[in-house]
Amino acid sequence: MFRKILVANRGEIALRVICAAKELGIQTVAVYSEADRYSLHVRFADEAICIGPAKSARSYLDIPSVISAAEITNVDAIHPGYGFLSENASFAEVCETSGITFIGPRPELTRLMGLKQEARAAMAKAGIPILPGSPGVLGSADEALDVAREIGYPVLVKASAGGGGRGMRVVRSAEELPALMAQAQQEAQAAFNCADVYIEKFVGAPRHIEFQVLADNHGNVEVFGERECSIQRRHQKLIEEATSVAVTPALRAEMSDRLRKALAAVGYSNAGTVEFLMDESGNLYFIEVNARIQVEHPVTEMITGIDLVKSQILIAAGAKMSDIAPHGVTITGHAMECRVNAEHPVKFTPSPGKITALNLPGGIGVRVDTAAYADGVIPPYYDSLVAKLVTHGRDRAEAIARMQRALEMFVIEGIETSIPLHQRILAHPDFAAGRLDTHFLERMFAQPAG
Repeated sequence: MFRKILVANRGEIALRVICAAKELGIQTVAVYSEADRYSLHVRFADEAICIGPAKSARSYLDIPSVISAAEITNVDAIHPGYGFLSENASFAEVCETSGITFIGPRPELTRLMGLKQEARAAMAKAGIPILPGSPGVLGSADEALDVAREIGYPVLVKASAGGGGRGMRVVRSAEELPALMAQAQQEAQAAFNCADVYIEKFVGAPRHIEFQVLADNHGNVEVFGERECSIQRRHQKLIEEATSVAVTPALRAEMSDRLRKALAAVGYSNAGTVEFLMDESGNLYFIEVNARIQVEHPVTEMITGIDLVKSQILIAAGAKMSDIAPHGVTITGHAMECRVNAEHPVKFTPSPGKITALNLPGGIGVRVDTAAYADGVIPPYYDSLVAKLVTHGRDRAEAIARMQRALEMFVIEGIETSIPLHQRILAHPDFAAGRLDTHFLERMFAQPAG
């Protein structure tokens, strides 16, 4: 087992990793920017090192600074959390070269899954259904027109190295394809330093379904059920739940079996999330693999009782899946997560600032993952996530009731938050009935509030 781990992240996920390490008896090292000097992950780690100014590029994304901190503190391993360097294959390679274990998938797998057209090809070869589309990166607008003509409009132009909706354009006719493809390429180049794009069939009103996986370094893969992530704004998830009302036990079992075989075939290791679109007929189509722990991992932990972050550490240290889940995976009840962000609940404008008052909800079936505290400051330089509010119940109705109660008791003053938006979503009859797709928010805002 590792003696000391550096957590290459900040905020609630840094605290989450520190908690897992403490339970395993492992010392932790926090890194922080000048803006995060008084953050809780700095306080609760055994050691802490400042790695640069507020801007991420000169601190949390600065690989030499992170590696220097790791070497100074003589750590055995680095956990990257999510975001920042978590899916940076070059960073994972530098860790290996420095004799430090990277707690995550191997660099070659991260690189493979980061190139979406390559991941599509690998999953298709392993028998995972994918949306019709181009076989690889598009070489020209003429090639794009040929592919679109074959699969039929509308189509989606997507950045190969992308995420979060950047480098993505919906194309509804041949006339607009060249211009929209050029826009997607320009945006992809600016966001990911890679202008490669590909095309896939556009699904108009899909559900967003993802499966949580863990794989050890001995060829064993386990699937921990699915999560429904259809409540989104501009491709950013707001509410996630497990399991999905749209996934039957038979479909869950079938996809879990396929994913075990597919990920074993590519030699996957550690944590990952395989994302799908579900069309109106209930068919699942592969989108991408996120080769890291996800923001929404707590809902899976709540229904399985398995600590996914602790499992990541154990796997990186050599544990087998039989040690992680000796009796397999059992799903109990229903869980959901609301991402409480520091932003206006209607205008969606950022709301950084000082928290003047804070009350965290509690009680049976309620979990709050946060690094916020009264008089703490939410800086303007990073993601707006303040807290993840998670509830668990015997069934979906109880999980919703607990979430509604917990949101009422969640008090954050001094900044605007998305709590009123979450309350409005949960009160909507379509949400209660499980009638969800990725355009839910658009329809809700088109209706009068109340």
